[in-house]
Amino acid sequence: MGKSLLVVESPTKMKTLSKFLGKEFVIKATYGHIKDLPKSKLGVDIEKGFTPQLMTVKGKSKVVDELKKVSKDVEEILIGSDPDREGEAIAFHVADIVGKKKQVKRVLFHEITKKGVRDALKSPTILDEAKYDAQKARRILDRLVGYKISPLLWEKVSYGLSAGRVQSVALRLVCDREEEIEGFTKEEYWVVDVDLELQSGDAFKATLEKKGDEKIRIATQDEAETIKKEIEGKDLTIKKIEIKERHVPPQPAFITSRLQQEASRKLKFSPKMTMMLAQRLYEGVDVGEDGITGLITYMRTDSVRVSGEAIKDARQFINENFGKPYLPKTPHVFKNRKTAQDAHEAIRPTYVNLTPERLKPVLEKELFALYDLIWKRFIASQMAHEKLKTKTVDVESGEYLFVARGSEVTFDGFTRIYQEEREDEEAGTYLPPMKEGEKVRLNDTILNQRFTMPPPRYNEASLIRTLETKGIGRPSTYATIVSTVQDRDYAKKDKGRLVPTSLGVMVNKLLKEFFPLIVDVDFTAKMEDRLDLIEDGKKSWVKSLGKFYEVFQEALSAAQQGMKSLKKEEKETDIVCDLCGMKMLMRWGKNGEYIVCSGKPACKNKKNVRVESDGIIKVIEAEIKGICERCGGNLIEKRGRFGRFLACSNYPDCKYTAPYHLGFVCPEDGCTGKLVEKTSKKKKKFTSCSRYPDCSFATNAEPVEGPCPSCGAPTLFSYRKKTSCLRKDCGWTSG
Repeated sequence: MGKSLLVVESPTKMKTLSKFLGKEFVIKATYGHIKDLPKSKLGVDIEKGFTPQLMTVKGKSKVVDELKKVSKDVEEILIGSDPDREGEAIAFHVADIVGKKKQVKRVLFHEITKKGVRDALKSPTILDEAKYDAQKARRILDRLVGYKISPLLWEKVSYGLSAGRVQSVALRLVCDREEEIEGFTKEEYWVVDVDLELQSGDAFKATLEKKGDEKIRIATQDEAETIKKEIEGKDLTIKKIEIKERHVPPQPAFITSRLQQEASRKLKFSPKMTMMLAQRLYEGVDVGEDGITGLITYMRTDSVRVSGEAIKDARQFINENFGKPYLPKTPHVFKNRKTAQDAHEAIRPTYVNLTPERLKPVLEKELFALYDLIWKRFIASQMAHEKLKTKTVDVESGEYLFVARGSEVTFDGFTRIYQEEREDEEAGTYLPPMKEGEKVRLNDTILNQRFTMPPPRYNEASLIRTLETKGIGRPSTYATIVSTVQDRDYAKKDKGRLVPTSLGVMVNKLLKEFFPLIVDVDFTAKMEDRLDLIEDGKKSWVKSLGKFYEVFQEALSAAQQGMKSLKKEEKETDIVCDLCGMKMLMRWGKNGEYIVCSGKPACKNKKNVRVESDGIIKVIEAEIKGICERCGGNLIEKRGRFGRFLACSNYPDCKYTAPYHLGFVCPEDGCTGKLVEKTSKKKKKFTSCSRYPDCSFATNAEPVEGPCPSCGAPTLFSYRKKTSCLRKDCGWTSG
């Protein structure tokens, strides 16, 4: 029998498969997509049924030539790209290139293990045209939105802006949340707690919850003080004690969105980083004696289903390592959401016996952390319930009812290896033994002033959860959606939370006004459902695009006519120029509002401003950050396309600029440079030495006060709650 050509998209996967397969297979990688729409033009023939004008991706000509050459000398062609829409597109493009579409077979690797690979090769399928149609529809939808709206934004707002179909909805969510926060009015309320002592001498606290049969809300300090006076000097009585046994079930193995959320919460990984690491774990990692092997199943899934064999392995492991009390009588079976595709299993380890402890010496730190999370979550999903004894105590003082809640763990169950986030307030609070009817002494009454709080800003994890709940995006797109909003400078992180930039607010405002359907949550969710129906072969991709484009074209025409040019728009203010006395004009720029002198071009005065919620314009005075070494003027902070920098206040007469100093000196021995803030081309901030290239020091960690207790370096660095010295050959760290 002749050789078979197996084509995959990743060189890592190619390497792993080479280990499992013999010489009868020639394995080649496409290194991602080999065909795509052109970057320089729309690339979609709308008049001819939205035909995509696909081109070979730049730099992939050699890959294409190699595939053509090798395919001529083999008996069979198999394509094993990822088992999702993008993987199916790659499969069709490869089949098109080699010109043997009918002979080409598709293999779906749900796990890159010897057994998983052999099983997939035993049962190859044909290319899935419906899945490819869904990919084409999504790609063309995104291209139509991006290439039709973006030039309009360039013309009216600022060059280089872009509008993505799903990213625009995510931006709307972030902006809407910011509006909620800004429009929120705090309301004062008071909480009354009592410190009580039992006859045994044990103490506990309770909170006032009712007056008579009604829930109580205390609006002012006077009301709280009145209640305090009414109960002072009186004994309280334990009216009722309710004890319940509570069984807490484990959560299922991860789906993509939950993995991203949990990795963000527990490991502080961005969704993008989580998916990059998960892809490596899936495609194969060198684990020492066993060589390269795939450590987890396919990582883009919305199904909680797990194979019977994997459950059997997990139960055997639990029984052998934790004992019978931790093994439920029957396996846990979890239900999928109605919208789940169920094409792939949940994310789980491929080999249960490859424990995190076993792999720790051979895995990089971040890879280990993610594998540890996935492995423990899966094993925990098949362990016994956690058992709690909850106690609720009602304490009475006249017409006032105070309540104390507590719980104690009677059996740890799955939490022995995996602790989930606890939402119930009473968790972990111990209440001493007591009896109904027992009198208790009031030791103290504590009055706590509180305020209602606005909804929190989204972080990456909570934004993904909201997108998932509302049906926006799919497992393969969540990470891209969240990172794109930030990469376009429409939102930035502040203490881990997403805050819309002035640019993001303005783009969102224009899209809501002129393209309401594009940023409508329900409409976008329905489009996602339609893509799923196309994948299932129940809808035509061409007709679906036609319906969308008809509505979209109307909105586009209206926007071209009605959208004002912010580039040209100027609005007179009451602010007087401090150089020439003329009125200042409000303008809008990529970085927000600013004012210029109406006496331009003779007067070049320009200032940054902030528009308050009540419409008042406040000038942002530039803080002096140093003295210009060229002309002696003041150095002030400015913002450019690569972040903050220092510039001379005498601009344009003096054009001196300098990197933004952070107030710390370089830690390298003998270096006199200062630490400056820089931004990479990918808009990632980092810290480096001002004497570059003479000094090559650079880091992503945050500088903090030194000195190093080991080597005396003047600056230390903080990263993930640890403080370290980054001077070469030192390595000191705080635990």
